[in-house]
Amino acid sequence: MPKADKKEEDDDVSSVEIDDAEEAEPDEATSNDLTNPDIVTKYRTAGDIANKALAAVLAVCVPGKLCVELCNTGDDYINEAVSKIYNQKKDGKKLVEKGIAFPTCISVNNCVGHYSPLVSEDKVTLVEGDLVKIDLGVHVDGYVAVVAHTAIVGGVKAEGRKADVIMAAWTASEVAQRMLKEGAKNNEITKAIATIAESFKCTPVEGVLSHQMKRFVIDANKTIINKMTAEQQVPENTIDKNDVFAIDVVMSTGEGKPKQLDDRTTVHKRNVEEKYSLKMKASRAFFSEVNERFPTMPFTLRAGNEREWRMGIIECVKHNLFIEYPVLYEQKDEFVAQYKFTAMMMPSDKTVRITGGPPPEKEGDDKEAEAVEVS
Repeated sequence: MPKADKKEEDDDVSSVEIDDAEEAEPDEATSNDLTNPDIVTKYRTAGDIANKALAAVLAVCVPGKLCVELCNTGDDYINEAVSKIYNQKKDGKKLVEKGIAFPTCISVNNCVGHYSPLVSEDKVTLVEGDLVKIDLGVHVDGYVAVVAHTAIVGGVKAEGRKADVIMAAWTASEVAQRMLKEGAKNNEITKAIATIAESFKCTPVEGVLSHQMKRFVIDANKTIINKMTAEQQVPENTIDKNDVFAIDVVMSTGEGKPKQLDDRTTVHKRNVEEKYSLKMKASRAFFSEVNERFPTMPFTLRAGNEREWRMGIIECVKHNLFIEYPVLYEQKDEFVAQYKFTAMMMPSDKTVRITGGPPPEKEGDDKEAEAVEVS
């Protein structure tokens, strides 16, 4: 991927070079100040690694591969890439934490998301024509960049309803990016997503949130809901300068009401608001290791000893010490597409998008102009 201009006003996916110069730790009041070039560099660096990890997964998204092999490709790329940057230490302790901010998930066809299986349990083999969603994230010093992308296995062209749902999700994500600027209202973006979905005869998936992100926080308070219903609504909020958002658009050819089936939940995040004195030795050992390696970011059980972590997670989840990301499904024979990107609301009034994959091939008429008008 060619390197983009490093200027803050550039609004394309960016790649940057960094050095290992020692930096001062930003305090809480300034930890997301996008006038600080060090913070912007860390966001861009995380975005660059996320984009390259996505490319690495796309390169092996071929018939015959197991989903877990693609998950390992993405996670291994991230871990290797972050091991080469910001390696200064003080008193034997790393000055900059970095690593996976969201484990690689590979969700096929009607699987909505969060499929990141254990090696011993994966039974999903890719076949030509499968619609695959790749979802992953990276952080550098707690500054998070996430990305999700939809592809067709084998490089074949999407047709029919697969093409519809891919273009619905892509178009909605592009429109959301154009609307994402200072003063924009979250619920107006939700309405635009609904309008675009209707034009492609698709449905936004319920329960999906685009989140504001802050340092070491992948899901901060401001949200944009993918689909608003009587039961699922979020408070109205306004996009401001210095906001960083993960815009997550998920579309379905079906009803858009995902359900949990029989797959094991492997992706979890520490619930820092809950405390409990664990009784089992296996649980305490698991909790201690996760608290050291993933104190604030989502992780997969595949990241540790499979047998020990499967045992250790049980008591922890029972007592709400971890938030679960369950594997969800749309109805059989339906298709789900997802596009997610990270964007920074710069003080210069520009929206800088730092993650994203290649655009899909367009099918038929360009419905974007008909779907919604964006000022």
